[in-house]
Order: sequence, then structure tokens, then C-alpha cells
Amino acid sequence: MQTKSLIERFARGWNQYFPGAELPIAFYYSDERGEIELVDSAKTNRCLIASLIRVRSGTPLAFDEHSIGCAGGKRYSGFSFTLRRNFEYFLSCGIEGEMEGERYKKSPEIVRQIMEKWPKLTAPKKYLIFKRWDLLENSDEPEAVIFFTRPDVLAGLYTLAGFDEIEDRVLAPFGAGCATVVLHPYLQNQSETSHCIIGMFDLSARPFVPADVLTFSVPMKKFVKMVENMDESFLITETWGKISGRMERSDNKD
Repeated sequence: MQTKSLIERFARGWNQYFPGAELPIAFYYSDERGEIELVDSAKTNRCLIASLIRVRSGTPLAFDEHSIGCAGGKRYSGFSFTLRRNFEYFLSCGIEGEMEGERYKKSPEIVRQIMEKWPKLTAPKKYLIFKRWDLLENSDEPEAVIFFTRPDVLAGLYTLAGFDEIEDRVLAPFGAGCATVVLHPYLQNQSETSHCIIGMFDLSARPFVPADVLTFSVPMKKFVKMVENMDESFLITETWGKISGRMERSDNKD
């Protein structure tokens, strides 16, 4: 799926139309990790999103079933179906004297109903590997591309995603940060619709991204079409030129 020409074509378009914007990262599953560092949960933050800071900075990382300390992170990356005990209380009102609730939902019953509809993912291979786009190799086969974006970049990606579509192909599902960058994009890449996912509304994960950053995760087969559409889309117009011009003048680095 991944070719040198696609890697280079996107890099050229990204530099031209989104000057100064942070490169995205990509993930895929593999039974081999080669020289890629395996994350040790005992030596890093429990949160998967926290570990991705290093990936965004240029260090490829591999995760296996023992690498993620958070039960949610294990579940949403496909290494376990188990969640913490009384999760419905943890996500809502808590249990007095035992557990403080996050109060993301009003009641345990609401959480139970949400959980019944949650999709499941089983990791298809031993390792979950993340790389920054410029470090991908010809043999890599990403499932999705994840952009950590500020508003102008997000607006561009959102519009590009709908350029060749009649229906809206962007979703913003409720869930953990790792669910919106792994679980949902992976499943969308297996589906016919291939919706993009806006994420990082998870308040527990937000401390690990800049205050003005959200994620925009693109299933790989949708990403290929977006790259192909770049040079005939709004990106070549004066309207976008005004926006991309201020990207170039601003500091878009963390």
C-alpha cells in the first residue's frame, strides 16, 4: 500500500500547502519490529498519547500487549478487551469512599449503554508501530495517518476530506484519546465508508498535547485519495493562500 512516490508526493504537497505545519505520524501492526524501540510500560507514562510525543519528534516506537499501562489504552489498541473494574462509575459519578469519578457522563447507566455499542478491535499482529511520516519505509503498510493539528490545518484537512464526497466523511466520536487515533481509524480503514476522525477531546489526554491542538486521523485508503486531490482542490486558490501564508508566518512547532 505504501510507496516511495506517495511518501514523496505527500511531503511535497504538505510543504507547499501547509508550510511550517507539523508532519503527521502513521501506525501499522507488524509481527516484526526490527530495531524500533519497544516501549516499556514500567519506564514511561501510562498514557499512550504521552508516548506519542516522542514519535511526533522523530522516534519510531513499538508497543505490544505489555507496553501500555492503561487498561483503556490496551483495549483501544487491540491488546485486551478488559477495562478497569466499575468503569461505568469511573467515567461518571464515582463510588463514594472508593473511587473518584471523572464525571464525563452523568450516570453509570449512560456509560453502560455507550459501552454496549463500543466497537472492538483485536490487534492483528504482535506489535503496534508508530512512525513519523518522513521516517516511513517503502515496505511499511500504515493503517492510518494521524495529524496533530491547530485550527487552520484542521480546517484544511477537513475540507480536503470532503472534496470528492457527497456525504460528510468526518466523525468526532466520544472516547479516549487513544480510541480516536487507533481504534476508530483502524476500523474505518477496514470499512467501505472510511470516515476521518477528529479527536483529542479526552480531557485526561489533553495535558499531553498543546492547548490549541486536536487530532485528525485519516484511514489510509482515504488518505491516498486526499493526497491525489491536493493539486486540484481549494489548496490552489487565493482563499487558501491567505490561510497558508499565516501558517508560514506563525510558529507551528511545539
